[in-house]
Amino acid sequence: MNNSTRNFKMKKLLIASTALIAVAGMANADITISGHAAAGFHSGLADAANVAAVAAATAAAAASTAAAAASTAEAAAANPNAEGIYSNAGVDFTMTGATDNGISFSATVNVDAGTEIDTGDFEFDGNDGGTAGLGAVSMTGTFGTLTFDNNGIDNLYDDATTHDVSYSTTLGAVALTVAYDATADSANATSMTAAYTAGGMAFTLTGSEAAAGTSAELAVSYALNDTVTITADTDQAAGAESVQTIGATTTLNGVSVAVSSANNSTWDVDLGYTAGGFALTYGVDEADAWDATATAALGGGASFSAGVNSADSMYAGVSFAF
Repeated sequence: MNNSTRNFKMKKLLIASTALIAVAGMANADITISGHAAAGFHSGLADAANVAAVAAATAAAAASTAAAAASTAEAAAANPNAEGIYSNAGVDFTMTGATDNGISFSATVNVDAGTEIDTGDFEFDGNDGGTAGLGAVSMTGTFGTLTFDNNGIDNLYDDATTHDVSYSTTLGAVALTVAYDATADSANATSMTAAYTAGGMAFTLTGSEAAAGTSAELAVSYALNDTVTITADTDQAAGAESVQTIGATTTLNGVSVAVSSANNSTWDVDLGYTAGGFALTYGVDEADAWDATATAALGGGASFSAGVNSADSMYAGVSFAF
């Protein structure tokens, strides 16, 4: 065997060995690709940016920053109340894997384009940038779950998306989550929630430390049986009077009823009906503000949804999951 033949075989062996090592390293890694799309008509939906401005004005007022409150309230007053169509599509990449010592990790990347609406809040979200965005990067092990997502993690108290990192774990029978905004001088620096369940009783304590001060809520629920649950909570928002609320929910044969009443003279009644892939909801409050929605599964990952409310907002369209 001459040297050239020997070197050729050695190169083939090296390439094959390298390929085997690469495949072995990828054995615990997976990449999942999914897609989504939606299209339909809308009219009179609230503008999401202006809704955010109203929230900012409220927070500024609570923090006694009158100038900031005035400027954000002025911006919030302009609501285009637009009507037209919405259409959007996106692709989501989810990457998961595990280290040799049992720590699992995941990351997400998404590409979205088009115009979007928020059917849950009757809001027009506007245009997507059409660019790729990095989602959450998380690690999970016996220590719990650590998640990083720049300005992509909700405040656990008020759902404002302001946090950058969160940590969740279980301490005995208590499920604990802490979220933090690493940005200097942030409006919502830290929030947390602790939940404990025993028998039919469930206790949840939620708090937030923000520029406006400390906010906290304690919620309690008790399942009387398989169909009826009683709820109660006390909510102390920063700079505001505490609010106590009691309520009850029941579900039987596809019909659901939820009622609640608070000591600030507010109340809500929500009705629902579900049969197969079809669902109807209707809700009304003390100000006679109401909304009604309908959804229907069309099969093959497609669904239809429509909604209307007392503010003359409406939407109707289809969505697809791929």
